[in-house]
Amino acid sequence: MNLTTRQSEILSFIRESAEERGLPSIREIMARFGFTSPATVAGHLDLLEKKGAIHREAGRSRNIILPDRKPRPRLLEVPLYGMIPAGIPEGQEQEMDRCITVDPETIKIPRNAKTFALEVRGDSMIGAGILDRDVVILEHAEPRNRDIVAALIDGEVTLKRYLVEGGIPFLRAENPLYPDLIPARELLIQGVFRALIRTHLPRQPPQSTP
Repeated sequence: MNLTTRQSEILSFIRESAEERGLPSIREIMARFGFTSPATVAGHLDLLEKKGAIHREAGRSRNIILPDRKPRPRLLEVPLYGMIPAGIPEGQEQEMDRCITVDPETIKIPRNAKTFALEVRGDSMIGAGILDRDVVILEHAEPRNRDIVAALIDGEVTLKRYLVEGGIPFLRAENPLYPDLIPARELLIQGVFRALIRTHLPRQPPQSTP
């Protein structure tokens, strides 16, 4: 590919912009190189396209495509509905706190899944690798035996493993310090665990000195 110095500079700027904040617009290229007319930028882009350095897609304002650049994954915004106890169940009204952005391909969640997130409080699920202050992503779905679920049990919410024995559903912690939870009136499953986001490093126990 035989590019002029200016063409190489414009191509480098396009690549840098794509990595840092997305592909640049015509006006951003104008501002970067001090061009006074969009037609000047268009002329440079025409030549870059003829030489195969870029492609352009009709009908879009930011229409530059780098042929050798992998497209960024389309991210998914999941609403975060406050906290959920992983310990003793607590009464709690859930309101959306904020959204968290995830790559659905990385955490293996279909884009059309109805998902939400909760921040964990407590240590009742440490045996399943779910720690205090982790964020769990859950899907509105029917639970299967041994799924980890966000549940409303007798009016209080908790994160536990869902079990069915003898046709009777109940909840079990992944920590032997906590008893099984058998519903007296109701057990409603609010979401089924699908993925975990670790937001902090677990504390390391102090090292003993010899």
